[in-house]
Amino acid sequence: MSHAGTIDIRQLHKQYDVKGQPLKVLEDINLSIRPGEFISIVGSSGCGKSTLLRLIIGLEGDYQGQLLLDGQRIQGTSLDRGIVFQEHRLFPWLTVDQNVALGLLNAPGTQASKDKSVQEHIHLVGLKGFEKAYPYQLSGGMSQRVAIARALVNRPEVLLLDEPFGALDALTRSRLQQELQRIWQAEGITAILVTHDVEEAVYLGDRVVVMQPRPGRIKRIVDVNLPRPRDRVAADFVALKDDVLSEFSHEINHATVAERAERAIPLAA
Repeated sequence: MSHAGTIDIRQLHKQYDVKGQPLKVLEDINLSIRPGEFISIVGSSGCGKSTLLRLIIGLEGDYQGQLLLDGQRIQGTSLDRGIVFQEHRLFPWLTVDQNVALGLLNAPGTQASKDKSVQEHIHLVGLKGFEKAYPYQLSGGMSQRVAIARALVNRPEVLLLDEPFGALDALTRSRLQQELQRIWQAEGITAILVTHDVEEAVYLGDRVVVMQPRPGRIKRIVDVNLPRPRDRVAADFVALKDDVLSEFSHEINHATVAERAERAIPLAA
């Protein structure tokens, strides 16, 4: 079982320069994530949730504030953090085991220990027997399982997931959510999921972080005190999901007003 990392985010600010002008993307983000916790981050497009994930993985480093893993400032990418993107990003000319082994490219250890870890993680994600298959021979869900195995094979402290099931059909997405929960519990690591899907966030998360846009800020943190595995149609689950969804009702209302106004323009012309 992997060591679970502790993430501390304190007064985090992030901005980009756009045509010489500062554009605030994240403002005063404060969040402490406990070892082994599963955090879901939800928000509308443009709220900065994916930017926050890129900062944690180390793909971006220009920010103000503190971003700490186990008390140490995060600087660049590292084997202690694994990431799964919406697209599986498998190399089509490599087999399943070869794609997973890429996660160990710069890792220490003997070839025998690496081969053992690859096989263990292929089994963990339910793909035993597909070791020599190529990506074109896999479904979208199976390809994402390979991507998850690749992110976990070097036993990171933190697993980051950026809309990992967003491109999948509803049935496959639901099944992989269950599988992800099982894998997370088996590995015992800290997990951070970015998603647009509120039901997914509540189903998987110990806490749901609700963000609001322009600039991205934490609006609310919701504790999900429901036993696992969770029943999506249970009254307490539905009530909690509706509670989180209500945080976005003003955005929907504003969009509706804008759409009505836009439709009215040609009529008035």
